[in-house]
Amino acid sequence: CNLAAITPTVSTASFNGRRSKSPVLSALGRAKRRSRGGARDPRGGLTNGELRVSDQISEQKPLETQESPPPCTDFDVAYFHSYAHVGIHEEMIKLPSCFLSIVCCCSLGIAHFFVECYWLIQDRSRTETYREAIMQHQSFIQGKVVVDVGCGTGILSIFCAQAGAKRVYAVDASDIAVQANEVVKANGLSDKVIVLHGRVEDVEIDEEVDVIISEWMGYMLLYEVVPYLSMLGSVITARDRWLKPGGLILPSHATLYMAPISHPDRYSHSIDFWRNVYGIDMSAMMQLAKQCAFEEPSVESISGETVLTWPEVVKHIDCQTIKIQELDSVTARYKFKSMMRAPMHGFAFWFDVEFSEPAKNTNATSIANGSSSISPFTEGNQKKRSNPSDALVLSTSPEAPPTHWQQTIVYFYDPIDVEQDQVIEGSVTLSQSKENRRFMNIHLEYSSAGRSFVKESVMR
Repeated sequence: CNLAAITPTVSTASFNGRRSKSPVLSALGRAKRRSRGGARDPRGGLTNGELRVSDQISEQKPLETQESPPPCTDFDVAYFHSYAHVGIHEEMIKLPSCFLSIVCCCSLGIAHFFVECYWLIQDRSRTETYREAIMQHQSFIQGKVVVDVGCGTGILSIFCAQAGAKRVYAVDASDIAVQANEVVKANGLSDKVIVLHGRVEDVEIDEEVDVIISEWMGYMLLYEVVPYLSMLGSVITARDRWLKPGGLILPSHATLYMAPISHPDRYSHSIDFWRNVYGIDMSAMMQLAKQCAFEEPSVESISGETVLTWPEVVKHIDCQTIKIQELDSVTARYKFKSMMRAPMHGFAFWFDVEFSEPAKNTNATSIANGSSSISPFTEGNQKKRSNPSDALVLSTSPEAPPTHWQQTIVYFYDPIDVEQDQVIEGSVTLSQSKENRRFMNIHLEYSSAGRSFVKESVMR
């Protein structure tokens, strides 16, 4: 159970009938060796000069009010290298048909990168929603300049070019930018799509842009975000550096939800299993099993039947106005009322993102609490938009079509029995880890029926 001791040489699931070393583990192993081997160009540029900012783009003078970008650390280098492997991009383009847990040890010690559920068929919810959003906003894109932040394989950049964009800057700090450049060439779009290999904080574009598109969301929404994992922060940086007033950002809004859940099957599978193992009483293992299974948040798929109450909003993000400082620490209070009698095993988190036109972004308060695909909200901060159909929404809720994000569960070590209509209240705080700015601390306080509890976890 000592995950820090697992090395990137761990073998994983069988492919085509044979066991093989995980390609993602191999990628992170290389990142580990590279980060130990010395400093790398913080702009992520290639030594052979193949992928550079286009010659016609002159050096942009920084604004006087613009702060210097944070330096690229060894943690950043390892993270960017992990995204250079095609497996992660396959996961994001494809849909689940089996489950594979890969434990990856990044550079500098205990930074594990979990890739759960290695998808084998298309993730239509994610990819097709983005394509639909691009076509739905074609009037904003046609003949305009677009920046794709964290372009990965370049699929969204190509969708934008196909929608008639005059020029698309596809930016990625990972070495996957090399392959993205080849994909662009193979599709005959080199005259429209310019691949920039480097961080958004470092690359230079000498013109304002009309549209920013990015698939920045991570597990639990914020676990792929600066200060957590650098994607939303990069969108904010791109917005502040290049976006024209009134420009379009896709997605325009994001909302993180939480709700208590009852999941006895998961608890039985991980914990009660030890009560009788081939007729042997191994209950002495149960406490350690709880620690190993539930110490850290779990990314997995649950059904809507496991959710005990209507969800509450943890954080709403308006991409037009959000500031990086707002992400240093996110705190929300909640008050749930159980709809049934059941053991409560923890809290589930999921998110929605929506793709609204700029004119609709001004009324942020009307959608600040979004709408969940589970149900309308009826009390407290649980409000539903007056017309939910006027914005395209990509949801990762338990009742929505599955995506590679799934849901994030913070399990209790021991379940709590709740009665129907019993109140569960408390607070949740998400904050940047001091151990590594790419880790996210989760601090949960909850009370019910006169009992109070605290659960602390780290998304690593």
